Amino acid sequence: MPPQDPPKLTLRERKKREARRALAQAALRLTLDRGLENVRVEDIATEVGVSPRTFNNYFSSKEQAVCSMVVDRHEGMREALLARPEGEPLWVSVKQAMIEQYSREGEPDRAYVARIRELMGQLIVRGEFLSAHAAVERDLAETIAKRAGGADHLLCRLMASAVESAVRVAFVNWFMSEGEPFLPTLERLLDELATGMPALTGSTTPKSASNTTTPLGEPLC
Repeated sequence: MPPQDPPKLTLRERKKREARRALAQAALRLTLDRGLENVRVEDIATEVGVSPRTFNNYFSSKEQAVCSMVVDRHEGMREALLARPEGEPLWVSVKQAMIEQYSREGEPDRAYVARIRELMGQLIVRGEFLSAHAAVERDLAETIAKRAGGADHLLCRLMASAVESAVRVAFVNWFMSEGEPFLPTLERLLDELATGMPALTGSTTPKSASNTTTPLGEPLC
């Protein structure tokens, strides 16, 4: 199962990616500072030094721009997955690519995440947020299929959904608990998925865990 090298981006493609990311970051920053209702597309464009028309080339709304951080994060994960060593088991490749991506970003700031969570309470933002997650899941399924050499796409969608769910559960657990790091929890959940969740299916004796009563909360990342 040879890895597929990620396609090299042209200078134009790199500039477009950088512009899109800059607009997304400005949209989120301004929204957190002022509130969504007090931010216009013109404000976001001005912050980056482009025209509103340029903004509209990348996003259909300010809400989509705010939530695009989810999609942008996946770009690095996709490239990391396709670059994993030849012959490596698929689950290992997926796990290592996820850990690599989130390790690069570092541990989030709790106060910052709390403000984003408050923002996600607005219905229109939450709708865009869920759409972004759905897009990431589809892209991840396609990347897994490429990595697996054209495997059953239905199973690739299932695997992508399971991986995305593990990320959300790990993130909510991190946010709701004190001092419990995100990455070790994500790694443990991915290992559980890879082995058929033996702690639940009876294959092994369940280990007591301090986070068994952690509130589930809402998806945050």
